[in-house]
Amino acid sequence: MKILLFGKNGQLGWELQRSLAPLGDLVALDRFEQQYCGDLSNPNGIAGTVRALRPDVIVNAAAYTAVDKAESESELANIINAVAPGALAEEAKRCGAWLVHYSTDYVFDGSGDKPWREDDQVDPLSVYGQTKLAGEQAIQASDCRHLIFRTSWVYAARGNNFAKTMLRLAQERQQLSVINDQIGTPTGAELLADVSAHAIRQALKTSEVAGVYHLTAGGETSWYDYAHLVFDYARRAGLELKTDKQSVAAIPTSAYQTPARRPLNSRLNTEKLQTVFGLQLPAWQLGVERMLSELYGK
Repeated sequence: MKILLFGKNGQLGWELQRSLAPLGDLVALDRFEQQYCGDLSNPNGIAGTVRALRPDVIVNAAAYTAVDKAESESELANIINAVAPGALAEEAKRCGAWLVHYSTDYVFDGSGDKPWREDDQVDPLSVYGQTKLAGEQAIQASDCRHLIFRTSWVYAARGNNFAKTMLRLAQERQQLSVINDQIGTPTGAELLADVSAHAIRQALKTSEVAGVYHLTAGGETSWYDYAHLVFDYARRAGLELKTDKQSVAAIPTSAYQTPARRPLNSRLNTEKLQTVFGLQLPAWQLGVERMLSELYGK
């Protein structure tokens, strides 16, 4: 079996290289590849890559993820997040391959306080969310065999993430402000990659599992409480922080203006995925603490 992976050097792509390698012959590309085009800003180029390699499974871990910048670069965001996945889907349909693609809770408007189900009404607030939704719709319209995993608040030990940013700021500043009215689930790239590999194995046995799934770790939190977990861990690990517990202020989203609107409710209901694929998703705290232990020990 041949697996074609796009976005190999991103947080998720890096973990997917590990989890997909045992499944078959893995060809992993980034946007700087010389032999084959791996650049999603070139939809014709990546379509040509699929035609040349004729994989059994295509995994697209590449995306335009600069949420605020997308507001001023909507054309590029649309090419990478919508047009390119559509091109991959058409080629997947043509050669009979499965397409695995990753989307986001940003396809919803963030209203209410219940975890979003896969069939709930979509209504993205930002260009980023709109282009990711358009990518989902292009894949579904192609009628290729596909798995679309919507996730949220992704992190990894590799690259930048919220925990690293908070620790850096806490080592530099005596006071911090952290948003407390956005609720979601920190989800490790490691977990996403392992579940993806499991789902691909099952999909190759039965095409009935095709569709859209919500995939996050278990539980929920705010950015404020997430930050406190990170700071508590850092203190146990012996890291020197200038910010003490009483100097972290909880602020609403309205107090921190950004070009793109963020959903307040990023909760995703994962019951469908757990039932179809026979999985139990671990609590978000376990993954975050594992990541922190890799970075800082203890």
